[in-house]
Amino acid sequence: MELCKLEARHVFNREEKNKLLFSDIKVEPSHSAFIKKRLDISLCSPSYDGLIEDIKEQQICMEGFKVEYLVLDGDTTSYEERLSKLRDIGYSIDGTPDYYNPAITYGLSYYNGEWYFGVLNKNNLDWNKHKNKPCSFSNSLNINLAKALVNISSKGNSGKKLIDACCGVGTVMLEACFAGYSIEGCDINWKSCVHTRKNLAFYSYKAEVYRSDIKDITASYDAAIVDLPYNLYSYSNDEITANIICSTARIAQRVVVVSTSDIKDIIHKAGLKISDFCTLEKEGKSKFERKIWVCEK
Repeated sequence: MELCKLEARHVFNREEKNKLLFSDIKVEPSHSAFIKKRLDISLCSPSYDGLIEDIKEQQICMEGFKVEYLVLDGDTTSYEERLSKLRDIGYSIDGTPDYYNPAITYGLSYYNGEWYFGVLNKNNLDWNKHKNKPCSFSNSLNINLAKALVNISSKGNSGKKLIDACCGVGTVMLEACFAGYSIEGCDINWKSCVHTRKNLAFYSYKAEVYRSDIKDITASYDAAIVDLPYNLYSYSNDEITANIICSTARIAQRVVVVSTSDIKDIIHKAGLKISDFCTLEKEGKSKFERKIWVCEK
């Protein structure tokens, strides 16, 4: 929940309420682990009959369409009533419906005294294929967190240039490539770089991976993601952490850091300001917390 809210704050500039969010910012649902559907509202009316008349006036002609009812918070419309209303919508559209392989899906919903109609876009979950990447690591970031880090660091703008400063096996890079971002990665560990390149190639993604200390990277980036070494499988200490964060702050305007300890002082010494923060618990062989620090210059 905390990660979902953190992502929403930085992509939509507001948090969801009752699992619902109205926004003029259009985000592809499949680019987030938390967005199930997006209704692109084209018509709305306080009167259901009025909405039907508005739909008829649009003279929509579409072969192979489908209409779904979205049950939102506070909607008490019965199942039978919902089916009846979907039939009304279907009869108002010129074309033959296709319930199993629709060319387009329309959505109908009711919320706070208003009826809404528009094109419905769903999270197709194609990104779940990344769970079968050939190289993995027991302590790697999970996909949900990786997707959120991409969205938080870029504010949902796929035009931003990103770097994964400690790329590991490339979990973050896979999600960025899936969403169409320009991203590069680096890691001081040669084995991590080999694994990242292998994972990227497995899905035919193209991105530069440098076997390099982040301090030796000279290019500039809009944002950076830093999943710090946890001192569980790779050695780390405060000096290493400080060097990584300082070096990353030098090449990126915005830095999102993942840590297992309180690094507030290190972040401030690097000349960064903490604009947002949340804590996540990870269950596994060893239980520990991950802290997400959103930092700006």
